[in-house]
Amino acid sequence: MKVKLSVVVPCFNEEKNIPLIFSKFDEVIKRDDIEVILVNNGSKDNSEAILNELLPKYHFARTVKVEVNQGYGFGILTGLQYAKGEFLGWTHADMQTDPHDVVKALEILETSPSPHKTYVKGERKNRPRFDQFFTSGMSLFESLYLGERLYDINAQPNIFHQSFFQSWVNPPHDFSLDLYALYMARRNKLNVIRFDVVFPERIHGQSSWNTGLSAKWKFIKRTIHFSKKLKGELKSGVHSS
Repeated sequence: MKVKLSVVVPCFNEEKNIPLIFSKFDEVIKRDDIEVILVNNGSKDNSEAILNELLPKYHFARTVKVEVNQGYGFGILTGLQYAKGEFLGWTHADMQTDPHDVVKALEILETSPSPHKTYVKGERKNRPRFDQFFTSGMSLFESLYLGERLYDINAQPNIFHQSFFQSWVNPPHDFSLDLYALYMARRNKLNVIRFDVVFPERIHGQSSWNTGLSAKWKFIKRTIHFSKKLKGELKSGVHSS
């Protein structure tokens, strides 16, 4: 059967969450045309052994290995290169994003008037007030600086047609990939549909970036640096559509 959706889940040191990822997707996938690509994104824990042990039990799953971690975005991009689906996307491995949201996003996309020109993305609810304030500030800056309406940029999942992915030029290898994808969707006049997703606390492990004020400051600096680079490339015509 032709694969309708390939969803990439980048896993960096997620040995405790991997069994949950498999079981939760198994609960919500009720159709045979969805594949889940779990990317072992240079993990240094026992992720590889757990992936290899559990993979044969789940018909919808595949794994891809990145030998050395080169960033969150690099792991996603690697998975997308191996994807077979007509529609592609990604979500997080930390179980703060419900696998059911991936199926819901696909259903929203399939019922849209023009699925090939549609980008479906979550919008997080029930988050801590400080995190909401941080997100709002970053959203305002990016919207003003890049000239497109951009908000809750790092919300999951992200689902779109494979032709949109094929149009990307020099996508970033870090957390800026979420910004790049949403910005390019706006710039290319895709119909961006947002839907509410719940964003609870992590069940296992620690975030690889959201570990306090210092980490947030580093994230801000990296995002601003990428935004300047992206705007410069736009002026030079690198990302012209």
